[in-house]
Amino acid sequence: MIDKEKFGQTVLVLQGGGALGAYQVGVFQALHEAGVELDWVIGTSIGAINAALIVGSAPEDRLAKMTEFWHRVERLSYVPGPFPAWITAAARNMLAITTGVPGFFTPQPAAFLSQHSPLGAEDAGYYSVAPLKKTLTDLVDFDRINNGPTRLTVGASNVNTGQMTYFDSRDMAVDVRHVMASGALPPAFPAVRIDDDLYWDGGILSNTPVEAVFDDNPRRNALIFAVHLWNAEGHEPETIWEVMNRQKDLQYSSRAVSHVQRQRQIHNLRSVVSELVDLLPPELRNDNRVAELASYGCRTRMHVVRLLVPALDNEDHSKDIDFSPHGIAERRDAGYAHTREMLDKRPWEAPVPEHEGFVLHEACGGEMTAPIGGI
Repeated sequence: MIDKEKFGQTVLVLQGGGALGAYQVGVFQALHEAGVELDWVIGTSIGAINAALIVGSAPEDRLAKMTEFWHRVERLSYVPGPFPAWITAAARNMLAITTGVPGFFTPQPAAFLSQHSPLGAEDAGYYSVAPLKKTLTDLVDFDRINNGPTRLTVGASNVNTGQMTYFDSRDMAVDVRHVMASGALPPAFPAVRIDDDLYWDGGILSNTPVEAVFDDNPRRNALIFAVHLWNAEGHEPETIWEVMNRQKDLQYSSRAVSHVQRQRQIHNLRSVVSELVDLLPPELRNDNRVAELASYGCRTRMHVVRLLVPALDNEDHSKDIDFSPHGIAERRDAGYAHTREMLDKRPWEAPVPEHEGFVLHEACGGEMTAPIGGI
């Protein structure tokens, strides 16, 4: 479906968002059915888990493994009676908070007794994620991740240095600790120790890790599908309930609009540098100082397709812990339908100016929207 010679590598970038990650299953299903072959999958938090399930499975088993994971983490709940949606949601969420989510996390009683309980650096969280470790060990083939053709990168936050760290199967052996570190969101989940450092959820520092593609060495032409689970655009909230939902969207969208805009500016500047060097006479281009400056240029072209998730019916600030069968199915179906619509439009096939090194295509709910401005 995608001309690799023209567009280069195909990359899938998956944002963090807890239960909202079910949307990414639908996105992958649509890409898979359309014959899109992924060369590189990058993820943070729940996006790292979905990414590991994709890369750590044979191509024909990927969708089944993702489906099995989301089946294992379903939180069945039933509230008898014709109650409003917010009461049903509150009861469902209280059940998850008090008893955990099967296949994912269970409460750690000592943490709930007192915030000053001496739990230790590797257990300081309200929940144990031992069930998640077993689930990932059951479903993910880490030998395939480290030796297969598809590259995996997961992002985590170094607790000690405050720096973003990317664990990349191209450069190191990735195991279950790296995936769990990427999803260790405090204070719910404890940090994960890898070698001498502790790591928390990568979403603390960069919830949409698309910069991993632009900072890669060497850079390559790429068609990048970036799934944004938290939509930065929304309506003015009028109740505390709506305020809490809007605040969470803004917090975890991680300034995605300005972030992508800056990446676009930087990469187009690299293209401009290369064009300016071409205008110099050969004797100047061979000068060592000019050659050094020319190295800041880059002729690669990145097509970035941002898939923005619209608000679904009856969503609230607890949507990221809605592991109900209905919530999971609704988000997966939405991801599938929206991605199918976008693939039918094939926006990356449209002609672009020769000097453009970063071409942005935005789709919200499957509908193409005006891209972000930039140089």
